[in-house]
Order: sequence, then C-alpha cells, then structure tokens
Amino acid sequence: MKPSITKGTRDFTPTIMAKRNYIFSVIRGVFQKYGFKQIETPSIEQLSTLMGKYGEEGDKLLFKILNSGDFAANLTDEQLLERNSIHLTNKICEKGLRYDLTVPFARFVVMHREEIAFPFKRFQMQPVWRADRPQKGRYREFYQCDADVVGSNSLLYEAELIEMIDEAFTKFGIRVEIKLNNRKILSGISEIIGEADKITDITVAIDKLDKIGIDGVVAELRSKGISEEAIKKLQPILNMSGDNHQQLNTLKEVLAASSVGLKGIEELEEVLGYVEMANLKNNVAIDLTLARGLNYYTGAILEVKALDVAIGSISGGGRYDNLTGIFGLDGVSGVGFSFGADRIYDVLEQLNLFPAETNQGVAVMFAAFDAEGIKYCLPWLRALRGKGVSAEMYPEPAKMKKQMAYANATGAKYVAIVGDNEMASNTIALKEMATGTQETLTLEQLLERF
Repeated sequence: MKPSITKGTRDFTPTIMAKRNYIFSVIRGVFQKYGFKQIETPSIEQLSTLMGKYGEEGDKLLFKILNSGDFAANLTDEQLLERNSIHLTNKICEKGLRYDLTVPFARFVVMHREEIAFPFKRFQMQPVWRADRPQKGRYREFYQCDADVVGSNSLLYEAELIEMIDEAFTKFGIRVEIKLNNRKILSGISEIIGEADKITDITVAIDKLDKIGIDGVVAELRSKGISEEAIKKLQPILNMSGDNHQQLNTLKEVLAASSVGLKGIEELEEVLGYVEMANLKNNVAIDLTLARGLNYYTGAILEVKALDVAIGSISGGGRYDNLTGIFGLDGVSGVGFSFGADRIYDVLEQLNLFPAETNQGVAVMFAAFDAEGIKYCLPWLRALRGKGVSAEMYPEPAKMKKQMAYANATGAKYVAIVGDNEMASNTIALKEMATGTQETLTLEQLLERF
C-alpha cells in the first residue's frame, strides 16, 4: 500500500523547514527583545480543561484521545445502543489535543500563579490541532505564535504589542496595515442605535463591509431583525472618513450619550498616543468594522493585513478580561496577539522575500577522489566543526560530477576538493559554488576564511 498522511497535515522538507525556522527565529527574537519569556504546555490536555471553552462548534472540532487499555470495558450495552456520541465520549475519552494556546495558557497561569511574577509576559510557539474540514490555507495541524501579558490593565501593553508587530513585519520586509478597534466602542454603537442586545448580529454584519458593501450589510442587518431606524442611525458611522483623530472626534459626538462608548474612545486615544511616539514603519488605522472574536475580547481589538498580497489577516489579538476565571482565578486581565506563521510563509513566498541564505546548506562540503583522500579530509572537517563552521564529508570516492551534484542539491556554499596534488602540498582546493571561483588554501588559511 502506498503510504500517505492524514488530510489537513503536512510534511515539511528541509527547504521548507529552513524557511519556517527563519520565520520562527524573527518572531522569537522580537518576543525576547520586548521581555517576553517562553513557555510550553503539553500537546495533550484533560478534556475537562478544553471542553466548553470554545463554544459548541469548537467542542466538535476537538481531537479526542481514547483512554488507554480497554476503553470500552465499562460501557453497558444500553450505552452502546444509545449511540449518543457526547455521552460515549465522556465515558471513553479523558484527554484531547490542544485546540489553541490560550486555554492551556490560562490553565498554566492558575496552576503556577505562586511561581510567576505579575504582570506575566509569556510567548509560546507550538502546534495546535482542530478536527476541521481541510481546505486551502486551513489545516488540522498548524503552529501558533502567541504573546500575552496577563495581570495588568495598563494600555502601555496594547501599544507595545503594536510596536512588536510593526518591528516583526519590518524585519520580514512585508508592508502591512495594523487595524485597531475597541469592543467598548462597538457596544456603545449598539447602545446608541437602540439595539444593545443585538451587538453580535450587528458586528458580524459590519465585519463583512469590505466584502459585501454597504448594501449587503444593510440587507443582512434587516435579516437579523435590526430596525430601519437603527440601520439609519448606523449608516453615518460606517461611512465615517478622515484620519484616526478625526474619526475619534466624530465618534465622541455620535457616542456622547454612551458611557461605555466614550470609555472605548478614551482607551483608543491613549493607545494611539503611545503608538505615535514610536515612529512606526507601518500604518495604524482605526477600523470600526473590526470585530474579531467579539465574545472573547473586552477592550482593544487589533488585526494585521498584508498590503501587497490578497490574503486574510496575518496577525491579530486584543484585550480580554478574566482569562483565568474559567479555572477559578478571577480578575486576571490580559492582552495578547498571535502571528499567523503559515500565512506569513505564504506572503513571503509570493513576494519572494525569504533571504537567500535560508536555502543554504553547509558552509563546506569535502569531496575526495579515493579512500586516502577521505582520510586526509577528516582532520580538516573536524577542525572546521571545532570552530563552529558547518561542514560535511561526501562519504565515498564517487565521481566528482556526482559529488558536485550533491553539493548543489543540498545548497553547500563551498566544496573543498582533495586530490593527489592537494595531499602532496598539504592543501585543499576550495570552490565557491555560486561563482565557480577556486583557490588553494592551507588549513590555517581555511580556518581564517571562516
């Protein structure tokens, strides 16, 4: 039978892994530069930790792990014949693969609260699993790169996260726009137009403004039972223009009667004040249609769009209250965001922005014509490695054409060729693969070169 892998998962070749590691390296460097400490949590969590945290649909997408041993031993015939998958799952599965990094992080904070100092700045770069229907850009196994600060209400952290996003994408060479909103402003808008209890329906509809246009949004609002009067009050807000401060000034007038809305404006102004001092390379723009994760976020909401590629958001996050309340530790506010590593990979690939050295193999590959040549090369090989230079030896005296083809295929930067003349003069012939230039070097000269 021909081998295969599970749908929604991928093998990563050395070339792809080199590019992925470049992405992870840039992101990790930014996280560490801003004082975030790395943690890891297990791939497997108790189902009691995961269930009920992602809504009914999320529960269905959890990968569940059968109990060890005879998992069906304690099931009755009645339970089996009932065919109730939820009840059966509770009986035969106690564990599952993590769905995201946020719920395990909340569990981590509660379990280790005596060991960590608040505010706690953590980053985490690990795979997660979702039993989703695989399609282009959506996988069952994928990496998340999260950074969060918990235990502080300071809006300095919102600004700091925006600076981190700006720095990372500047390093990647990707032009982006960082979109910013606030849940309290959305609540204020719903309140002002007289539909406070339908905030979710309203925000789901306006979130589609750039896809279906104002007429499409109005049609969807009507279908959700939003009154014509409310829709009429909403339209000028959706048509607002001007820079960030002009939009905020307009919102102050529109939301003058909403204390929660004004609080959201105040928070946005404070964040923008900090950001404007940072001399960012990318634009930060208020976007009132931004409503990602509305049931989750309680303050700032942010999302990152690539400007030169048609693709969904490549980073996003926001402020959430009471992250740890689901595990019995109330009052721990936090703010965080996640880099979409897979989408960043796609953007870098489409724009040809991966550095050339990501595809590079060893610095030096030794090639010899016979067994004596191989023995001659080994001390040179070990000397380079001893200096921290990557090097390898072609393991047999094959034809030079075959050895050079291998060096090309693996991306070796140089090939050190050894024949009778080199052994007689205690040298090697060093060939640079990119240019084809060749020179004769002693061991001391080779070590000095690298």
